[in-house]
Amino acid sequence: MGTRQTARTRAATRVRNAWRVPVTVLSLLMLMAGTVVSAGGAASAASTGQRIDLRILVISDGNPTEEAIVSELASESIPYTRVDLTSASRPTINAAFLSGTAATGPEAFYQAVVLPNDSPVQLSADEKAALVTYETTFGIRQVDSFNWPGAATGLNTVTGSGPTGGFAGSLDGAIAKVTPVGKTGPFSYLAGPVQFEDNSPAVSESFGYVAIPLPNTSTRTYSTLIDAPIPGSSQRGSLLGVVKNGTREELVSTIAANQGQSQFQLLAHGIITWMTKGVHLGYDRNYFTVQIDDLFLPDSRWSTAGNCTPGDDCPPGSTITTPDIRMTPADVTTAVQWSQQMGFRLDIAYNGGGSDEWAAAHGGVDTLKTAILANKTKFNFINHTFTHEFLGCIQDFTVLPWQCTTVNGVTQWFSQANILSQINDNIAWAQANGLPIVPSELVTGEHSGLATLPQQPADNPSLAPALTAAGIAVTASDNSREPQSRQIGSATTVPRYPMSVFYNTATKAEAADEYNWIYNSAADGGSGYCTLHPDTTTCIAPLSTTTGYASYVVPTETRIDMGHITGNDPRPHYAHVSNLAEDRILYLPLTAIITKYKSVFATNTPIVQPTYTQDSQILTQKANFATTLAGSPAAGQVAAGVSAFVLNGKVFVQTTSGMPVPLTTPTGARLISSTGPVFGSAYEGEQSAWSTVSPTSPLVVQLSGGAY
Repeated sequence: MGTRQTARTRAATRVRNAWRVPVTVLSLLMLMAGTVVSAGGAASAASTGQRIDLRILVISDGNPTEEAIVSELASESIPYTRVDLTSASRPTINAAFLSGTAATGPEAFYQAVVLPNDSPVQLSADEKAALVTYETTFGIRQVDSFNWPGAATGLNTVTGSGPTGGFAGSLDGAIAKVTPVGKTGPFSYLAGPVQFEDNSPAVSESFGYVAIPLPNTSTRTYSTLIDAPIPGSSQRGSLLGVVKNGTREELVSTIAANQGQSQFQLLAHGIITWMTKGVHLGYDRNYFTVQIDDLFLPDSRWSTAGNCTPGDDCPPGSTITTPDIRMTPADVTTAVQWSQQMGFRLDIAYNGGGSDEWAAAHGGVDTLKTAILANKTKFNFINHTFTHEFLGCIQDFTVLPWQCTTVNGVTQWFSQANILSQINDNIAWAQANGLPIVPSELVTGEHSGLATLPQQPADNPSLAPALTAAGIAVTASDNSREPQSRQIGSATTVPRYPMSVFYNTATKAEAADEYNWIYNSAADGGSGYCTLHPDTTTCIAPLSTTTGYASYVVPTETRIDMGHITGNDPRPHYAHVSNLAEDRILYLPLTAIITKYKSVFATNTPIVQPTYTQDSQILTQKANFATTLAGSPAAGQVAAGVSAFVLNGKVFVQTTSGMPVPLTTPTGARLISSTGPVFGSAYEGEQSAWSTVSPTSPLVVQLSGGAY
């Protein structure tokens, strides 16, 4: 009784407080919605149109496939309400919980429903009936996260034999395809195969059912969106499809998945598109940028004999030496040609002092500088400080690992004046040489100045004031140490993903040798670090120094980075100019990543390459909206301070304070009216944008026909 009373009160409050905006804005919205507004501002219905709030209902039992869908909702900044089926205090799923009455007429509180399967045992018969009635009444779609094939979902039971027997078992390595129905529908952004992971032949990584749909009837149809071959048969069966009973639609998945699997990452956005009919709060892009550090510097080289890097981690007093690595003009030519061939921009972090030092030691000439300046329009350049000094504590290398120098127990720091000089001298060098840069962008050497565990547990106290004095707005951090952005003086950090192409390697043999040292057990000749830290590192069998880089490191890096790209994640990746010299080993994973991407995604979904400043803006925007989503929405809102719904073919978004809000719509959507400007930008076969919405400037988008 208490639950029902709360739900009734909530619905009534929605009617009373559905709009708290100035009369002029209310008038515009009501007229657009097909209602009239009296002189006193109260709305009287001129239409019985249904209002669909843009929020997802997730009724969860914690199964991994459903949790993977939830992770995609969070990644795309889509509001959702989770009901935990395992909680004794969960609300009852009834008509009052699902719908109510707004000022404009009937209101659906949720635009889609996600269930663990088509008929969760934790729901009562009355709750299941309430969902069916709700979905039928408002045209709401349901996702069944992971289902056993059966007649209830339009599929033949899997027996493993006969023409309709299908298959049950491991799907490792299976190559699924998008059907014509899927390509013209929610998966139009996919062009190629969807290959299931098979990272270890000794482990079954993916389980699922490849099922044959039942024959359609006059009241039930099944449309396969993603199919796969049935092992031992010439037939193909469904992995993902839509069963339609009357007007009610369910997306039936027979794949067990988790959010880290590449096949799910490829399919996730299409699942969102299907359940929301292409209209939802949220924004999705496949970002990939690569920053190359240390331009003009000679980088130290890994010693394959000593298993260390001179000047870095070789034992104190060591006589081990290796020749440094530096780019040549020919390497610049290759970089330009590769970039043009692949249609991919490289962002390069430069150290102007390195060029000056080289020229001073080579008759006043730096041919690398000449080559770079001749091609300066072909790259983006970022300030990496003048001579790559360590901007944190003063390092003591008489011990291994190094430690911070102290005097009478007081840590000695690189000074504010020296930090400022490192930043400004490099800006002045770029300006004097006509190198195009954004002066407010910075990457410090080794991300120094920031806390560096275990030796330096706190930022250099001089860093924040120096960044502010230099007018720095964006500075880099290492994502493996600091995955979240934070503010340091005037600057916001942008976490960068380190690539497994080490700064001190320029040949395939060196890269494989160092990889072995890090990831091999002591018994296999490695450092044994992986044995001592099994919670963070996995030991591997020794790689061939001839073939191991191409056969293992490159595909591993490709898989990891594809996961970042499909994760709606703008964080840049980084490597070093040493990797563009000699064997030019960085091009192998970059080419593999881009080639893989283009083989899977359609031309309507290109890789998006933000600038460094845009990376920061995107991360900040997403973080701020995530905070909004984490708040408790009031009556009539889908997120804290945000009302968003579809009514009579139009999308209305309103906020109680000015904020950027993400919105995605099908193609053809226009602002204000059918003759207004096109809304957003095209991507994944949809239109989307972040729009600043305020109490006096709501967002109103006219949809172009379709399901709403």
